[in-house]
Amino acid sequence: MRNLKARITGVHGYVPDYVLTNEELETMVETSDEWITSRTGIKERRILKGEGKGTSVIGIEAVQGLLEKTNTDPGEIDLIICATCTPDMLFPSTANLVAERVGAVNSFGYDLQAACSGFLFALATATQFIESGTYRKVVVIGADKMSSIIDYTDRTTCIIFGDGGGAVLLEPTEEPEGIIDSVLKSDGAGAAFLHMKGGGSLHPASHESVDARMHYIYQEGAKVFKFAVQNMADVSEEIMNRNNLTANDIAWLVPHQANLRIIDATANRMGIGSEKVMNNISRYGNTTAGTIPLCLWDYESKLKKGDNLILAAFGGGFTWGATYMKWAYNGHN
Repeated sequence: MRNLKARITGVHGYVPDYVLTNEELETMVETSDEWITSRTGIKERRILKGEGKGTSVIGIEAVQGLLEKTNTDPGEIDLIICATCTPDMLFPSTANLVAERVGAVNSFGYDLQAACSGFLFALATATQFIESGTYRKVVVIGADKMSSIIDYTDRTTCIIFGDGGGAVLLEPTEEPEGIIDSVLKSDGAGAAFLHMKGGGSLHPASHESVDARMHYIYQEGAKVFKFAVQNMADVSEEIMNRNNLTANDIAWLVPHQANLRIIDATANRMGIGSEKVMNNISRYGNTTAGTIPLCLWDYESKLKKGDNLILAAFGGGFTWGATYMKWAYNGHN
């Protein structure tokens, strides 16, 4: 039996046009550009405006760009997995809506929900379909319209999140490249510190739940920061150790863009200098499942075939993980 690996053969991202700056947020809540920047590293974030526009809009734009860039016929796509915690609706899945709009008529698809770790969980899942030989072309989307669940009177959360996402194409290879290893973890005890109470079967939408503002993100920032720094660093260190990698072997750390201090602390723990850390949080904020594919898209022109990448994330639930991959192509300009 062939020893197949799943490699990324293309990446594309999308962010909405509307830019929500720190200066505009100063008119909405008691905050300042200096306060936001010093605590998060964020200067602006993108917001998807307009009636009838959900996360599928982000996914459609990202996948259409991906198919065009890779010269891929949408009819060749076998599977679409969409990592998101802000689906257009509970059902049908956002992946199915994207598939219909991009013409992926021969694919099936589903959504995967692991908050900010969603893209890594989806990437690991898609890898199994490729490595088993079941499918040859799988699209993984990480996208969120976080503005749909943000309380813009709560300065602890509204300064952090934005809308956007990206998509990658996975294809098989027998070369020693692609997705090499993943460490994925979760702990439901963290639910108390980062969650959205309303909208599920426990607290369905009602006048009471809306009045109680249960349909917005709730976060205990200090607790989340502590767990994120420790756990992102732990799994990144674990995956490096079990693959005999040192900091010198790593071309890029691709961290979830939650907070600049979390990114810096994770890199420091791994012994990786800032010049090797992908970072676009100042422009996009935290797009949840969208941050890692957006980083890959932003830095694609700098990536070289054979580069060792560590992808690391931490999200609500709690969920966290790290993926080791060897980049499969020289980046496009």
